[in-house]
Amino acid sequence: MLTDRRPILLANARIVDPSRELDFPGDLLIADGVIREAKKGIGAAGVPEGTEIIDCRGRLVAPGLIDMRAFIGEPGAASRETFASASQAAAAGGVTTIICQPDTSPAIDDPATVDFVLRRARDTAIVHVHPMAAITKGLEGKEMTEIGLLKAAGAVAFTDGEKSVTNAQVMRRALTYARDFDALIVHHTEDPDLVGDGVMNEGEFAARLGLLGIPKAAETVMLERDIRLVALAGGRYHAASVTCTDSLEVLARAKQAGLRVTAAASINHVTLNENDIGPYRTFLKLTPPLRAEEDRRRLVEAVGTGLVDVVMSDHNPQDVEAKRLPFAEATPGAIGLETMLAAGLRLVHAGELPLMKLLQAMSSRPAELLGLPGGTLRSGAPADVIVVDLDRPWVLDPAELKSKCKNTPFDEARMTGRVVRTIVAGRTIYEHV
Repeated sequence: MLTDRRPILLANARIVDPSRELDFPGDLLIADGVIREAKKGIGAAGVPEGTEIIDCRGRLVAPGLIDMRAFIGEPGAASRETFASASQAAAAGGVTTIICQPDTSPAIDDPATVDFVLRRARDTAIVHVHPMAAITKGLEGKEMTEIGLLKAAGAVAFTDGEKSVTNAQVMRRALTYARDFDALIVHHTEDPDLVGDGVMNEGEFAARLGLLGIPKAAETVMLERDIRLVALAGGRYHAASVTCTDSLEVLARAKQAGLRVTAAASINHVTLNENDIGPYRTFLKLTPPLRAEEDRRRLVEAVGTGLVDVVMSDHNPQDVEAKRLPFAEATPGAIGLETMLAAGLRLVHAGELPLMKLLQAMSSRPAELLGLPGGTLRSGAPADVIVVDLDRPWVLDPAELKSKCKNTPFDEARMTGRVVRTIVAGRTIYEHV
């Protein structure tokens, strides 16, 4: 970890600020942990004495990414991931803020556990870490948590992680109470009864593999219910991970009706489809499951139009024992902190998604939804900044990943575009030579 706190001038860069839709060649000056200015022609003469001047040679300079959905094993599952290891992976992937999930042991469902997470992250992580707290106590879907107290303790949103709140009355009450505190409810939209014993997307490909399928209706039924509850109770609602065309239609109707509804898609669902599972590759067993190529294309279009607000990693480390099993028995989940941006750049290079839209979905939009100060290069904003070589080719070697678990769906994949420097609060915390 590099901790030099000298002022930094990122010179001769391509400056992209998704919060203002700015894209221009210029320089960016950082001092005292904040962005001083970003403009053309600051030059060495216009900076404080002792400034570190870095020639970016036309590389991209953008706000650090804010990953809105990542599982970290502390407390209770440090063997899978710690704040220290997750933050190292995040820094290498250009993620300067991690939003961790509450499905730990114990669950993040009381102010003391929120405080533990914040203190532990402050002591061991090199990037910012903010917790989401549980909607229900123990993630059991029965009794609502103390939303006001949890928000006051530092929870940035409320979710039951990978569990859906199936009791509509409990969800209605949560939305009502959250509305009074302007708190964001984030919900995993899968009806567990419709999921049943399914392990991948229901359809022809699942039939060929001889695997039980999960219908898209498992997602859309729950999302449709939630939207009706939002109309009834009010409040701010965020669908944690939408994956299919039917869900996009539900989401579009909700937004057109003026409801305060937003949604995210995982990097896996916008860059991969069910066919990538191939010969039963368990690293691509996810929840929700990968869908058909038509669904993937529609998701990418929805990110481009803003219908889908956020792209997140859905970072979910699983150890070897949980993954090296027959597909039907393997635990779902994939890591993604380190590869989220690089995988997203595949869409940019393929012409499927403009760079500005990708960066908005990964930085400025999450900041807006969660009320965080990052995601922008405005003067006075926190100096959470990344430098990216958009054209650097590389092959992903799982052995080089910084996460404790290596269950990446991009094992040995060819990538184009790599983070070469990550700056958090004015300090360079990662540099790739």
